[in-house]
Amino acid sequence: MSAEERHALVLGASGFIGRHLVLALGRTGVRVSAASRNHDAYQRLARWLRDHGHDDAPADLRVDFGEPSLIEGECDDITEVYNCAGAYRFGMPADEARRANVDSVRAVVAFAARLPRLRRLVHVSGYRVGGQDAAPWSEERRRETYRALGAYEASKAEADAVFQATAEQLGVPWSVVNPASVIGDSATGESDQYLGIASQVKDIWQGSLPAVPGNARTFVPVVAVDYLARFMTLLPMDEAAERAAYWLLDDNTPALPGLLTLVSEHYRAKAPLARIPVPLIKLLPRWLTKADPETLTFLSSDRYPTDSARAFAARHGLAMPDAATTIRRWADHLAAHRFGDAPAGDRRFTAPGGTRTFELGEPGAPTVVLPGLPVNADTWAPVVAALGRARAVDLPGLGMSAGRRADWPSWLAALVAETGARHLVGHSIGAAAAVEAATALPGTVDQLTLVSPFFLQAHPPRAARWAALTRRYLSHVGSEALAERLTGTTAYESTLRSSVADLRRGTVAGTTARLLAATVQPQWRDDLQADLQRYPGHVHVVVGSRDPLTPEGQALLATLPRATVTVIAGAGHHPQLTHPDDVAHAIGRHTASASSHGDPEARAGERPR
Repeated sequence: MSAEERHALVLGASGFIGRHLVLALGRTGVRVSAASRNHDAYQRLARWLRDHGHDDAPADLRVDFGEPSLIEGECDDITEVYNCAGAYRFGMPADEARRANVDSVRAVVAFAARLPRLRRLVHVSGYRVGGQDAAPWSEERRRETYRALGAYEASKAEADAVFQATAEQLGVPWSVVNPASVIGDSATGESDQYLGIASQVKDIWQGSLPAVPGNARTFVPVVAVDYLARFMTLLPMDEAAERAAYWLLDDNTPALPGLLTLVSEHYRAKAPLARIPVPLIKLLPRWLTKADPETLTFLSSDRYPTDSARAFAARHGLAMPDAATTIRRWADHLAAHRFGDAPAGDRRFTAPGGTRTFELGEPGAPTVVLPGLPVNADTWAPVVAALGRARAVDLPGLGMSAGRRADWPSWLAALVAETGARHLVGHSIGAAAAVEAATALPGTVDQLTLVSPFFLQAHPPRAARWAALTRRYLSHVGSEALAERLTGTTAYESTLRSSVADLRRGTVAGTTARLLAATVQPQWRDDLQADLQRYPGHVHVVVGSRDPLTPEGQALLATLPRATVTVIAGAGHHPQLTHPDDVAHAIGRHTASASSHGDPEARAGERPR
């Protein structure tokens, strides 16, 4: 059967595995119908597919597991059904878990039995629950299993047995995949699954993992979601895969301590040395361990029968992606998206000059924002989005970037020379970085936009000189208190939550405090002013009316033949927080007019210096 003759129905199509499966099927030319509970879920799936370069949206079908018909829509020519539906959530009541994961399986198999052209029903089970005996469960066995494993894992084990038994009884051709912990795409790391091992990765990022659970043999295997999806698309066309179950995992996944060390080294974070045995975790209170009891059964040294899956993959020329590379990319994606807390958009880690750097916005955009203190690139996201071809990067050692102040020269050189930064928008301390880059690399930076450039403004309070005191304050400050200090109101508290989270991670607060102390040094301020005077390109200064330039700063700018100043009424030192639209408009207008080389019309609307 050719790909054009195949018609796949995907249940749970809007879920993590389901949408990658729809994408993989579509890329091979298979016609796909997506069964969703409501049109909103389907719309999310269609948008996701478009964002991933697949404009051929699947057919939109409704599914209701409570109805005997199951699917609303035309299904007679379906050749394969993929059951990715179910509930993946710890802490569910047993009856809820059984409805979601056991009763739904019965309904799916019964539906598949009515399809006249069906070649295969593929069911997603799990590596810890697959291979169940198809014999019916007694009530006693059910009670004991749910008590021992918890509702989620027990319901998946029962579903595995029910699936096999019902499919055999009704004569449905079936295949089962038993995936390990499904992590991000092997090429991009993309994942929005934050349960399981992802929660420990988050603890490493935040520096809150005191000890590694389990021992040196604890094995929590992983599999890349795109590999799993491609494997599943091949099953219906392989007769040998009928009535077979495959354990999909990478045998080269490091044991849990090694996996977490791999992530720690990639994050430039300290790996916990202590280990805590699982029996002890079970005895300790949950508020102390932060471990969900249902996750502890996954902390095992068991190995799994992967020979048949490896043979199947080899037969079809499907290569398992490198485990360590996939784990690093997945860890990057999780952190870049703040483990689900970040807004949607282009977010990634790069490495200019070898320094691990967080960046948001359009990759390779010529306009680059260098944020100030004590905030991060996320506070500039609305301005970046409004500007269009722009991106914001956290300076070394700040926000979510690694590194330190000593990395600035090589980092800035690579940022400009390797990534195409031609218009540097520097805010506060970022303005210093922008000026240093422009003067160190003559002829490479076409334009400078300096937002609240501290070296042309009044000195900060004397307390900023005491780095130790500032570090202590920043490492404990809450988002409301920081918002009030920076803007005079708590209205921007939500905008600053990510900055507060960054300040509590690793050495970020210390680096921030030392840079704040450096801003009062007369020599650095004098050097920056001298560098700015030597810069021959366009200079646009943006300040708030509540945080003006000093008379000396105004006088310096008056000597520059290609400089303009924009004053934003009512703004302070952080206009990107309080007046993002005005900031974006000011930067965008000047960027668009910079090519006019001083044409008086290009200066229209600018405040006189």
